[in-house]
Amino acid sequence: MIVLVFLVQALCALFFVSDILSSLFGIYTRPLAWELREMLEIGAAVGLVLGLVLGGVLILSSLRARNVAQERLRRASGAFMDLLEERFTLWGLTPAERDVALFAIKGLSTAEIATLRNTSEGTVKAQTNAIYRKAGVTGRPQLLSLFIEDLIDPPAATERPKSAA
Repeated sequence: MIVLVFLVQALCALFFVSDILSSLFGIYTRPLAWELREMLEIGAAVGLVLGLVLGGVLILSSLRARNVAQERLRRASGAFMDLLEERFTLWGLTPAERDVALFAIKGLSTAEIATLRNTSEGTVKAQTNAIYRKAGVTGRPQLLSLFIEDLIDPPAATERPKSAA
């Protein structure tokens, strides 16, 4: 359908542009019978209306798809926060360690976390080490990969994530 509308519009555009250019440059063309000219103009009008209708349908379809994608993203974001809370509880993280872990997962540096939490970098380093130990990982990349793996391939309901706590 889209290709058919495109072809009708292309032919109509070709007709009108060639008609205008031939008049503009004084190129003589044999006049068309008025009946044929009327049919071409009707075809052009139909092509324009079809293009408008099809464009409107495609815009509405795109808006619906965007809304669905936004809703899925909102749900995934909520699911990720639920997953974080579940893991933090399973590992037995303190409220301070939860904050530090969340900031670390977001990609903030130790200095940035210390500034945000109004504490020293040494305290943040000690907290991140405690988080890694409780989570059973050796660093930030492994910590993040735990959550990515769960989002990609969630554990079965009977499985419990491993914990070094």
